[in-house]
Amino acid sequence: MTHPTSITSPTHLSSLLTSSRIVIADFTATWCGPCKTIKPLYDALSTQLSRPNQITFVTIDVDAQKEIAANYNVTAMPTFVIFKAGRETKRIRGADVRALDKAVRELAEEAKGMSSAGQGSAGGGGETLGGDGWLGAGLPRGYTDVTSQVDVRSLDFLNLSSEAGDSRAIFSTSRPASLGKGKTPAASDSKKDWIESDTDEQLMLYMPFQSTMKLHSLHITSLPSASEDEDAPSRPKTLQLYTNRSHVLGFDEAEDAPVTQRIELEDDSWDAETGTAKIELRFVKFQNISSLVVFVAESEGDGEKTRIDRIRLVGESGEKKSMGKLEKIGSEGGE
Repeated sequence: MTHPTSITSPTHLSSLLTSSRIVIADFTATWCGPCKTIKPLYDALSTQLSRPNQITFVTIDVDAQKEIAANYNVTAMPTFVIFKAGRETKRIRGADVRALDKAVRELAEEAKGMSSAGQGSAGGGGETLGGDGWLGAGLPRGYTDVTSQVDVRSLDFLNLSSEAGDSRAIFSTSRPASLGKGKTPAASDSKKDWIESDTDEQLMLYMPFQSTMKLHSLHITSLPSASEDEDAPSRPKTLQLYTNRSHVLGFDEAEDAPVTQRIELEDDSWDAETGTAKIELRFVKFQNISSLVVFVAESEGDGEKTRIDRIRLVGESGEKKSMGKLEKIGSEGGE
């Protein structure tokens, strides 16, 4: 029999979230009557549907693991949280037998279909559609797309053109509008979903995170401009990365500050199909970081402007924020 795994620490949970495609977590408490009522069903589902590295059932005692309960803002028991590719996709509050059984069995069918389709490999190039949207490159085994942890409300840029798209567009989960169009001009009423530098090729981007992060790699997508103008924006060539900064760096400041990693992109760095460069980071230097500054120091060729369509962050997310008073929910479910 495969019993639910009892989580012993935040690190233990984080490890399972990266190693298993789907994780179902039961936030419970020893004093919670409804938790005891639904436990036999949860144990039975675990026995029937657990699959190594595919579907993992866990239990989290909120009194023993207060930090985890706080990280996921669990304030009532029982609460069942379903994760796919390391991210929460569904939450069921209360001992709702039907809702839990239905949700878990749907996940089991989904996992079975993905397994038979042979989608368990990692790291390849080419376009994919993950559980959280479009990806310009494959994910390495054991890591997930953690772009959603970027605090888009606190983004900051230097030398960003006001004529391009909304700065938050580069974190969109949708497929880039220009992908596959080459230099075909966009419709006059189409909305730009990329950013460009303004007065020259240099661009500074400050990304604060909602939780501490461990970054494995960075995906940058830059597609060709529809314009034939010699001043059309180019792909980034030289990047400098800085971690744990409290604000965007000035250009002069960046030249003097210690660089966490410097990257030189070549023609073969870019995937021909998706226009995406997959940049592997020196993992030891990107542990427990709270922010990332990306400085595009040079663009490709003689271009005077730089264009970025999408950015994806790949790695692990850690501690989040606050919780309130814990309460018990009856067997009816819902709020």
